[in-house]
Amino acid sequence: MRRLSLNARLAQDAETGPEIYVVLFHIEHEDMAAPIRLSTDNTERISSDPDLIYGTRSSWRGADPGLEPFLWIIASAVLPSDLEDTPAAAKVVLENLDRELARLLRSFTTPATIHMAVVLADTPNLIEQEYAGLQLVSADMDAGEIAIAFSREEIELEYYPAGRMTRNRFPGLHL
Repeated sequence: MRRLSLNARLAQDAETGPEIYVVLFHIEHEDMAAPIRLSTDNTERISSDPDLIYGTRSSWRGADPGLEPFLWIIASAVLPSDLEDTPAAAKVVLENLDRELARLLRSFTTPATIHMAVVLADTPNLIEQEYAGLQLVSADMDAGEIAIAFSREEIELEYYPAGRMTRNRFPGLHL
């Protein structure tokens, strides 16, 4: 069973309200100097000169809220499902507003690691749900959008059986 904060439960039970869910993304790769931090909400204005930038300030995954905000992106997010016998998978569709994002996604030869958290806009440091260690599976691009798919490692690929039940490994079974 998943634990939700009181504010999240009140927001779900209310017909309407000011509380909205925000998805934070922390993308890291060995070839990048610093991780990419993205947010699906324009909670506050980060800067206005030279560019108008919005984002969410959160301390999730050790980020310094003052210096390392989660930058707002225009995106549609599909959260991982909990279906049985399938890996947790998600897809994010980003509006293709910057050529640098497409160039960055094409520059990797090994998959990047994506961590995702769901928070409320009013309490960005209180994590409602977290998905860590997801691997970038694909990035499909066209002129209008970039669809990024990521998933966890399949547990079905683990070796089975892990070992034989012999006296040396399991002495309690052979009394």
